[in-house]
Amino acid sequence: MPNYPVIDRIEITRYLFPWHDVGDDLNFAVGPFYEKGSERTRRLLGIKIFTDEGVTGEFMSSAPGTYEQMQAVAPLLIGANALEREKFYNVAKTHLRKNDRMGIGPLDITLWDLAGKYHNAPIYQLLGGHRTKLPCYASTYHGDRTPGGLNSPEAFADFAEQCLEMGYKGFKLHTWADGNIDREIATIKAVGDRVGGKMALMSDPCCVFDTYGDALRVGRACDDAGFFWYEDPMRDGGVSFHAHKQLRAALRTPLLQGEHVHMVEAHTDMAIAEATDFFRGDAEYDGGITGLMKIAHAAEGMGMDLELHTGGPAHRHAMAAIRNSNFYELGLVHPKLAGSDLAVYANDYDGDQLDAVDSDGNVSVPEGPGLGVVYDYEKIGVNAVSKIVIDAESSRDEGV
Repeated sequence: MPNYPVIDRIEITRYLFPWHDVGDDLNFAVGPFYEKGSERTRRLLGIKIFTDEGVTGEFMSSAPGTYEQMQAVAPLLIGANALEREKFYNVAKTHLRKNDRMGIGPLDITLWDLAGKYHNAPIYQLLGGHRTKLPCYASTYHGDRTPGGLNSPEAFADFAEQCLEMGYKGFKLHTWADGNIDREIATIKAVGDRVGGKMALMSDPCCVFDTYGDALRVGRACDDAGFFWYEDPMRDGGVSFHAHKQLRAALRTPLLQGEHVHMVEAHTDMAIAEATDFFRGDAEYDGGITGLMKIAHAAEGMGMDLELHTGGPAHRHAMAAIRNSNFYELGLVHPKLAGSDLAVYANDYDGDQLDAVDSDGNVSVPEGPGLGVVYDYEKIGVNAVSKIVIDAESSRDEGV
């Protein structure tokens, strides 16, 4: 018998959750905004990896477009040593070379949860991490289309001031993405006038500006307001290194890029091309915690910082072990909404709600084994819509 846990079964369950008072605008491909009375749904994937020793890894993933990719590479894990994450990372990269490889991340994070439970230690300790309090910035919902929330430059400034009073160290704008550049600039100015110099400020247009000229105008407004970074402004999605090298050279505000390029090689090429000032990484997008730590170390070797995209327990553990990272992204948050985090936890993990920060603007790293979270499957089970089971016999839909 091997002296390590052997994977014998994987389950991937699809969940569809209701999301109240939230709208979207597909004309601009932007994220959620407050709209009282509206109803949206949100998809999550629940992953469980079982072993012959009874240790199970668990993770709830919100990464888009990973379901089919995970089904393609999960069979590689059946019969494998559950602790050999590096081997899976490399073999899965080859299998998914014709895809964006985002299917690796959720499975890798689940393997890290399993390893933490096997060793009875939180992931951040397995990574050698030491800081358990992480400074946060408030990352807003997108600009509202109706009165009562974040529907004007002044409303964003009011909310920034509220977050400052709560202890937040920074504040990031997600605005309307509707081509109204004058309003975009007015919002940056309003927030800068209200809280500039008191907290770090960021702007994330989410890749919506059609022209270099628009991106430049907004970037110069960030310069005038003393913003900490300017993130993913251009319609290309951040993949044109030349365009961003030109934009970076024209602005004083540092660029933050990398959410839409994946894995360590592309991030390193981006930095060498001088297309960014900060690295951007996401464990779900970039090969899991295994891949994210490679990106962190590549950035460190170049004297650059890595900022993590979105929150969640995996990023809290990773950030605890990354020296060159400034802020934990807490969001999405809104003065009239509890937050974008869904109530999936059964333990005291605080999620990423607006009030998750302490008076110093920090969140804590979970201390339990693995990810340190417990999922409330009894509660969330009513939202399950399908389940794929992968074992030595087959991959099959067992229903829910």
